[in-house]
Amino acid sequence: MPRPVWSGAVSFGLVTIPIKVMPATEDHSISFRQIHTADGGRIRNRKVCEIEDRVLDPDEIGRAYEASKDQLVAISDQELDDLPLPTAKAIDVEAFVEAERLDPIRFGKPYFLQADGAVAAKPYVLLREALQRSDKVAVAKFAWHNRERLGALRVVGDAIVLQVLHWPDEIRSAEGLAPRAVDISDSEVDEAMALMEAIGGTDISQYRDQYREAVEAVIEAKTAGVEPPEMEAPAEPKGKVVDLMAALQDSVRAAKKSRGEDTGDEAQVHEISGQRPAPKKKAAKKTPAKKASTGGKKTAAKKTSRKRPAS
Repeated sequence: MPRPVWSGAVSFGLVTIPIKVMPATEDHSISFRQIHTADGGRIRNRKVCEIEDRVLDPDEIGRAYEASKDQLVAISDQELDDLPLPTAKAIDVEAFVEAERLDPIRFGKPYFLQADGAVAAKPYVLLREALQRSDKVAVAKFAWHNRERLGALRVVGDAIVLQVLHWPDEIRSAEGLAPRAVDISDSEVDEAMALMEAIGGTDISQYRDQYREAVEAVIEAKTAGVEPPEMEAPAEPKGKVVDLMAALQDSVRAAKKSRGEDTGDEAQVHEISGQRPAPKKKAAKKTPAKKASTGGKKTAAKKTSRKRPAS
């Protein structure tokens, strides 16, 4: 289990639950060091005082707020610790709301809450069961690292999770990002929904980080002194869709075929480009041939050609 990042209590009403906070996720991204490309020497970031022009020890470094370009206001750790934060030692539940009322865009990093000691077991399970049966989440305030935060307590499996929430003013406006009015027919929406149904609800646990795996393969090869494996390049996007309905219908057939369902016909690949295909030219009408004035002679000639030679 990971080490606790905070310990305190969850408090709602007169109920207090001693807890330890554990990270609920891990970052498996591959990190790199900066090097001098000419000789492979490592590049290090050093904290240098601009006035004394020397590297500082950690205990010499404080913090300040940049009030203006030429003014830094020094703030000590003690001054921050002395601030009257009611949530400094507790996760205070402020409200219980329906889960669907919380927009996922506000979700930040999740943390597992572990009951701290035998005394915490019963109130921990009590809160968990109440949240599950009511289908609600608890909105709470807490303070970590000299900052007050907002969070949601929700149930994942048998554990209570503290999901950090962004404050409302931290969410940027999406105004002007969506396309302007576009004509979409009901049949197109129905076909899109049919495609959603055909693709189905695949278990997302099967997905993996293929980019990280490719980077690891390159690192392993170069560490062993061999050539890195050749990677298959992804297919290039084909461009703009000309016939949206045809693309949807073909996608539905392809999705069903990939699941082993009988589609009755094969999906067709449509050329995709930025221009609409040129309309097909109509075939010219055939003009009926005029009767030749020598029609009788032609008939006679034909008859003559059919005669068998004299014996």
